[in-house]
Amino acid sequence: MATKAEVAKEQVLKMAKEQGVKFIRLWFTDILGFLKSVAITVEELERALKEGVGFDGSSIEGFARIDESDMVAMPDPLTFCMLPWRHTEHTVARMFCDILMPGGEPFEGDPRYVLKRNLKRAADLGYTVYVGPEMEYFYFQDSESTKLLDHGGYFDLTPVDVATDLRRETILAIEEMGLKVEFAHHEVAPSQHEIDLRYTEALSMADCVMTYRLVVKQVAQKFGVYATFMPKPISGVNGNGMHVHQSLFKGERNAFFDKDDAYHLSKVGKCYVAGLLKHALEITAITSQWVNSYKRLIPGYEAPVYISWARRNRSDLIRIPEYQPGKENATRVEYRSPDPACNPYLAFAVMLAAGLEGIEKEYELPAPVEENVFEMAEEERKRRGIETLPGNLFEAIQLTEGSELVRKALGDHVFYTFIKNKKIEWDLYRTQVTDYELKRYLPIL
Repeated sequence: MATKAEVAKEQVLKMAKEQGVKFIRLWFTDILGFLKSVAITVEELERALKEGVGFDGSSIEGFARIDESDMVAMPDPLTFCMLPWRHTEHTVARMFCDILMPGGEPFEGDPRYVLKRNLKRAADLGYTVYVGPEMEYFYFQDSESTKLLDHGGYFDLTPVDVATDLRRETILAIEEMGLKVEFAHHEVAPSQHEIDLRYTEALSMADCVMTYRLVVKQVAQKFGVYATFMPKPISGVNGNGMHVHQSLFKGERNAFFDKDDAYHLSKVGKCYVAGLLKHALEITAITSQWVNSYKRLIPGYEAPVYISWARRNRSDLIRIPEYQPGKENATRVEYRSPDPACNPYLAFAVMLAAGLEGIEKEYELPAPVEENVFEMAEEERKRRGIETLPGNLFEAIQLTEGSELVRKALGDHVFYTFIKNKKIEWDLYRTQVTDYELKRYLPIL
């Protein structure tokens, strides 16, 4: 009897033939979450599915030293789909890949493998992990400036314009690739938009995030404009966040739901939230990995700064969306500090690791904070034990570097390589003389 993998490979070969596919792009990500691609022709597809495609790992950020550079990109047939923007005489498809060593064992520096390891930990406890991120982005007239395409605000219904067309075309392209869109709308800042994907299993969603980011940019390019997921491209307005909704299921049952609890949150759910709160400081360098990320994480722009949780309060790091009768499966935890420029495989992995740690060690959930934490006096925050997220990338790196939880979640290779890369980024940033400094200080000093 054929295995599931063998059946999937046969289906891919059949689909490629029926759809007239000529080229297949094999995708994977480096340690920072940048998409990499190698193209093969359909004539090489059967061999690639069996043997993978070799490449030089030393040329990929965070992968390998030059003396151990041979690696194999092994296509995952379950991720096969057509690229909708490549409607030419030669149809193009894509598949995500797992990265293997020449002997066939998984490469520990592959972000997709990192997430798989953490998902196995959850599976060993009986859980399936579901994730639903809300990804915000800006449209600008080009990549060299922040010239806006519109001046709309949150949920604004604007006359049909380029931005509206862009969003509609993007949704159609996303759905053509098999991703399910729940809704789309204008966000708070001018020229800022959001398209929300329907929640799904965490590994599939990480692949979806990579696909989503490319599709948004690809459609924008088609219209002659630029889309960016940069966390804070414009001073004085909201930045781009990626609120990550998370839930654990046991079979068909939502393990976070408890009908008798005031918050309709089970002990498992409470321990998961407690784990995220306890380890929030340690995982922030992974969920907000750029120097620019910390320009977004400041008070006053709807981005969380203080480590607290609540049901209605959107100033908290964690929000438990209101329970709707009959929708037990929608019970979830919304973690609000990540931004859409992170590596989704690593971000999902460390959030899951923190939550599972809370479950396994039965962390006690502190009281919710329904007041506006931004407006709370500093003495009150201290009295209630409300900590603050790191103020910059350097602080975040230091906290992550001392984290045993993050080291275990990422594995030594990714952990140490990621920290090394971020330290280099911080050093490059802190030694730059900015336009702000020249304009402010040069005329007076």
